[in-house]
Amino acid sequence: MKPFSQALQSDRLTVTADLTLNTQSGADDIDRQVDLLGPHVADLQVTDNPWAWVQMSATSAASLVLQRGLDVIPILTCRDRNRIALMSDLLGLRALGVGSVILTRGHKIPQQHQLKAQAVFDVSGRELVSMAAQLGESDPPAPGKEFFIGIGARAFRASKGWDAESLTERAKAGARFLQTQLCFNTEILRQYLQALVATRMTWKYSVIVSLTVLPSAQTALWLKKNLSDSRIPKGVIERLEKAHDPQAEGIALCAELMREIAEIPGVSGINLMTVGDADSLRDAITLSGLG
Repeated sequence: MKPFSQALQSDRLTVTADLTLNTQSGADDIDRQVDLLGPHVADLQVTDNPWAWVQMSATSAASLVLQRGLDVIPILTCRDRNRIALMSDLLGLRALGVGSVILTRGHKIPQQHQLKAQAVFDVSGRELVSMAAQLGESDPPAPGKEFFIGIGARAFRASKGWDAESLTERAKAGARFLQTQLCFNTEILRQYLQALVATRMTWKYSVIVSLTVLPSAQTALWLKKNLSDSRIPKGVIERLEKAHDPQAEGIALCAELMREIAEIPGVSGINLMTVGDADSLRDAITLSGLG
């Protein structure tokens, strides 16, 4: 299998999926998901305690995936660790043979979080990108040790004259691909990609769009409320509400959107976020014909 960096920069659409993790996850469960999803994706992404839910560390999960021979993209955020801990994680991932990472600022911790944890945010997202990029610029240089770095980005209706300043700064720091928030609104995606093309950001970045399989209207409403930057149109929620089998409808809807998004100029890949059911991600990829 090609390394993720090569797959994403090829002419063929790249499909990835999130590993489903929780406090009970172990090696056997990760093996099951690799067997389930591995034949259909270029790699698995490993999230970093999303929404401040505690789970196995991205470094540990990445190690288990790599042992099965599948490429992996760990996500690291600035929320839970200071720069020493983040640098330590990056060095550990590099030693494991991880070639690609996604580096983001991370979401805030909810006020009513059960662990009463405190956010760190010792570095900014751009600083974290720069830290990771500089690991490949050691003296003497270490060929083949550079990370292929991704960032999070928000798809939106860009106004005329938008200069993509933040994306430009992070590209200068070393970012090479971007991944949008959860977005079911293809109109917004088309306008956003047009803006990226107009500002020549697609010369600097490969673009991945995030989707998921929505198992019910209730899940869609929860995501819409708790992920404030997500884009889930009213029509999507109504379709799930009217469905005789919402789970099957969610799989069909995801597959349809995957095919539609694959045709948008400038899109290099699609990542399927997890809402807890790896089987439904596999089914959506298979139904789409893209995996």
